[in-house]
Amino acid sequence: MSRWITPFQLRDKGILGMNRRNVGYISRYNDRRQFPLVDNKLTTKQVAEEAGLAVPKLIKVIETQHDIEWVQEELAELDEFVAKPAQGSGGKGILVVTGQVGDNYQKASGEMITLADVKRHLTNTLSGLHSLGGRNDVAFFEELVKVNPYFNQFSHEGVPDIRLITFKGFPVMGMLRLATKSSDGKANLHQGAIGVGLDIATGQAIRAVQNNHLVSHHPDTGASLEDIAVPNWHQLLLLAAQCFEVTELGYLGCDIVIDRQRGPLILELNARPGLSIQIANNTGLLPRLTHIEGKKTRRMSIEERVDYAREHFSPQMRDTQLPLDHIKEQVG
Repeated sequence: MSRWITPFQLRDKGILGMNRRNVGYISRYNDRRQFPLVDNKLTTKQVAEEAGLAVPKLIKVIETQHDIEWVQEELAELDEFVAKPAQGSGGKGILVVTGQVGDNYQKASGEMITLADVKRHLTNTLSGLHSLGGRNDVAFFEELVKVNPYFNQFSHEGVPDIRLITFKGFPVMGMLRLATKSSDGKANLHQGAIGVGLDIATGQAIRAVQNNHLVSHHPDTGASLEDIAVPNWHQLLLLAAQCFEVTELGYLGCDIVIDRQRGPLILELNARPGLSIQIANNTGLLPRLTHIEGKKTRRMSIEERVDYAREHFSPQMRDTQLPLDHIKEQVG
């Protein structure tokens, strides 16, 4: 297959490109006044909690260098934690600690770091090293999500998450992101994680890609990715659909994790979700979005929107199946 595909072919295949996403969906359906709700992870967590949505527990907020000097007392009581920049993007600046060994901390990758390393990471976060536009930031600690045992064979050390794209409150496309050794235990595709396209009706795997190449097995665990069927699928769809009422953002990316004890938790929300989900699903987003745009009916409940999406957006319906493995440069 040729590495390149023409813009006309992309259009005919139903691929949503970056320019059309930005102008036709983000600018049109996302009020910029609502962006701070999702651009700041700490704000997202607080708003979600107020709305009754489940999120990982907040442990502490670090706002000043003075806070960092006293952080050792907080960490002494924690065997594991996650430190995040409030305004980070693309998985940058997230520190995952899975245990303490003496005076040192063990990252999800197995690497050992010192208290000085943790403090340096927090200092860099406050200075804006990991934030959008390099702006001064705050950091926060939250509880480490405990992986649902179902995913033990499918992910390397890190916690898998499920990205669901919602449009006007309808879940339209889903992808499971699996950590690998090369992604340093983080479920971020740009860092080498695996993206598994999911049937929106059932949560079952459609196919899997890593670095935009098809893969059938996890490179670190050897588990077959074709056998995946995400548990709690209906609950995940309901949680994502509810985020429309909470944020009032029409085009939204919802990142959800499944904790072994608490079940599905909102991890992050994104007003500008990426487009690689189309590659993982081997399907263009545009037909599903235009379908919802053309739907003129009464206002539907969250449950009704989820049922409608499951009925109309399964691959067994009329989605165009596409060979999308080599179009990362144009999809973005």
